[in-house]
Amino acid sequence: MKEYRTIVPKLGIIKRAEKLEELLNQYAREGWKLHHVNQAQTLVIFERNKNR
Repeated sequence: MKEYRTIVPKLGIIKRAEKLEELLNQYAREGWKLHHVNQAQTLVIFERNKNR
């Protein structure tokens, strides 16, 4: 079974790409995989196996 996490990151204007990279790496260390990015709403969806 999969579980999902949806976030709306607060990245600001300066160094936006670097902050997004840090955020993605942080979730990857916790076992989350990037599932979808919606640029219009700045919405990021992660997934991972629930029974890890």
